[in-house]
Amino acid sequence: MTDLFLDKVTKRFESNEIIRNVSLEIKAGEFVVFVGPSGCGKSTLLRMIAGLETVSEGRILMNGEVVNQTPPAMRGIAMVFQSYALYPHMTVYQNLAFGLQTLGEAKSEIETKVTKVAHILQIGPLLARKPKQLSGGQRQRVAIGRAIVRDPKVFLFDEPLSNLDAELRVQMRVEIAALHKELGTTMIYVTHDQVEAMTLAEKIVVLRSGNVEQIGSPLEIYNHPVNKFVAGFIGSPKMNLVQIKFLKHEQERAWFSLSGTDFDLPFALTIHEQELTLGLRPEHLVLWTEGSWLLGELAVTHTEQLGGQVYLYGSLSDGQSLTMSLPGQHPIQAGQKIPFAIDRSHLHVFDANGLTIQQIRPEAV
Repeated sequence: MTDLFLDKVTKRFESNEIIRNVSLEIKAGEFVVFVGPSGCGKSTLLRMIAGLETVSEGRILMNGEVVNQTPPAMRGIAMVFQSYALYPHMTVYQNLAFGLQTLGEAKSEIETKVTKVAHILQIGPLLARKPKQLSGGQRQRVAIGRAIVRDPKVFLFDEPLSNLDAELRVQMRVEIAALHKELGTTMIYVTHDQVEAMTLAEKIVVLRSGNVEQIGSPLEIYNHPVNKFVAGFIGSPKMNLVQIKFLKHEQERAWFSLSGTDFDLPFALTIHEQELTLGLRPEHLVLWTEGSWLLGELAVTHTEQLGGQVYLYGSLSDGQSLTMSLPGQHPIQAGQKIPFAIDRSHLHVFDANGLTIQQIRPEAV
């Protein structure tokens, strides 16, 4: 297994800086996901690790050795692309064997490796077919198999599931996670889909405009986002971000107003901004009951009944949009006004720069 270290890596195309001073440690055997919106630089960062793009500044190290000038073929890395990149005139067996043949491996050794990989990916019955005879999911398995058969030190996945339908993406996520568990190889996976990031990663790297916004486990990033961008990007449905007004501060508590409802939180810091942002996860909002903490009232404009849960979309009295996610089934219709509550320990407050002001201490609420 191989560990990777990116040391202040920067990438420029002429005067355009795509990646800015990124430092990152990836431990041997770790499954790391680069996630962020389109154009944030995640694929460029992956291609630099692969050696397909040069590094403008900084160093990339594999097992302690700088590989900036090492050719891609010598890095011990296998990459799985979004487009599958299979040879259309070759059978599945030939696609899997081609890389080993170019390395001059013996025919018997190639057959052994291809058979093993076909068994792992359950594509043995497909070995005589050509890519045009395969479904999208089968093609993706072959593309992954072509990477596995080389026994690389590191796997790189560049949005490999984006061409598949929703049901097949779920299935392939499960299979890739199982594959990592079986092989134990270092894997780096690029996606713009935060659901893929949350379900696959041991470590998530959130990128925006070439900068690393936050690094952590899926639940660390979900529960403790460092800024408003990360909070709004990670989670489905997205976190509600609503404007609140700071009213006053006394000792270790601060008072705010949300759409006409005043409330206090255990902040030990003096807050000078008058306009702040409150983050509310849709699944943390609940229907208000006697004795719970009333936070506001939602004027429902649309509902989505999914059987096991219901999404409520609407607005507060000042027009700000809000989404609630309730478990089970509820006979709530558009046009109703729903009082809602939340456990204060689930709140997030962001300053005018979008940074988390202070993590709310559950024991202090």
